[in-house]
Amino acid sequence: MNQILLVPLTVLLLLAVSSTVQSCLPSERAALLAFKSSLQESDVGVFNSWTGTNCCQNWFGVACDQNSRQVAIIDLRAGTLYATMEKAHRPGYMTGHISPEICKLTRLSSIIITDWKAISGEIPHCITSLTYLRIIDLAGNRISGTLPSNIGMLKQLMLLSVADNLITGNIPATLPSVAGLTHLDLRNNQITGPIPQWLGRLKILSRVLLSGNKISGPIPSSISSMSRLVDLDLSMNKLSGPIPESLGRMAVLGMLKLDMNKLSGSIPATLLVSGITELNLSHNYLEGDIPDSFGARSYFTSMDLSYNNLKGPLPKSISSASYIGYIDLSHNHLCGSIPSYSGLENMDQSSFANNDCLCGKPLKAC
Repeated sequence: MNQILLVPLTVLLLLAVSSTVQSCLPSERAALLAFKSSLQESDVGVFNSWTGTNCCQNWFGVACDQNSRQVAIIDLRAGTLYATMEKAHRPGYMTGHISPEICKLTRLSSIIITDWKAISGEIPHCITSLTYLRIIDLAGNRISGTLPSNIGMLKQLMLLSVADNLITGNIPATLPSVAGLTHLDLRNNQITGPIPQWLGRLKILSRVLLSGNKISGPIPSSISSMSRLVDLDLSMNKLSGPIPESLGRMAVLGMLKLDMNKLSGSIPATLLVSGITELNLSHNYLEGDIPDSFGARSYFTSMDLSYNNLKGPLPKSISSASYIGYIDLSHNHLCGSIPSYSGLENMDQSSFANNDCLCGKPLKAC
């Protein structure tokens, strides 16, 4: 899983707690043992250290607040993070479910239970009573059911990730109340319904990753009001309608993935002269000409417009782009000569395959 944002947040939280707390509260220890009893893992031995009366010291993946002696962090990640543990070279595998007993740990600020492949059941809805939570990361399991409807009660939440599970239902309507949310990752689930118009009210979101679901309806233009958004991935859904032109005016947006949807209309010219460096609009129903709007601000490490209904010639302004590292224009209805001195002549022929009548390097001469 992608841990780019998660690791720094976890480090900050760990600095606020201590593994040398004198002892944990008996009620906290009992809650942890009840939580453990609902999970089964025998390969890596994650829970082997969960013995004795002091759960604040040397219990793997547990850290406590040094003042209150209450559990503040549960951090159980499968895979390479267990490099120092016996059998760590073997992939982690854990079954069972997340017990509601976890909700008795009232000072929890971080719940990370990721990539165990077989943890099932639903997210305990009582989790929304844990008002100190900043991180919820349950990615890479088989958790089902819906996201808690009153998740908006978690006013301090910064990161929510349930990627690669079996979550169903809509995006909870209370989510806009989590004003400090910076990272939303719901990839590869079975979430349905539209992208809510209110999503744009989450002003400091930097990553919105919703790919691989069954989300339908239009892309709301309100997304463009998220001034700190860097990564937007809405690919592999059932989105329809036009691409909002305002997405190309977002200040720091660098990655835009809208591929494998049912989007229609033309490509907004703003997308080609924005700060976007990774653009994927492939496998949609986009039509019309590729806008002749490339310029000095056009810098793409990757641009994929394949499998659409684009027509006409390649725009001459593409020669003025600062950089295009990879481009795929295949499976469209483009025609005419590939502009010289654009760098496109150095691309693979497959980038231009299955069009109507493109010619010139790297294809056959016109």
